[in-house]
Amino acid sequence: MKEQIMEILKGVRSDVDFENAEKLIDDGILESLDIVAIVGEFNEEFDVEISVEDLVPENFNSVDAMVELITRAQE
Repeated sequence: MKEQIMEILKGVRSDVDFENAEKLIDDGILESLDIVAIVGEFNEEFDVEISVEDLVPENFNSVDAMVELITRAQE
């Protein structure tokens, strides 16, 4: 799953080092339009429905946080 997430993220923002970034939102690396694009890709790729309540910085600050978000959405 992590590899698929990395591909999606690189497709949205190829200029970001997602492997090493831990504060993608807090540091202003990802903006709201990036998140909208990422969520759309996640919903399609993983057949999940990420809700508005899930659109909080903690869920998008790192790749690991996004893995956890999708895992929860799949349950």
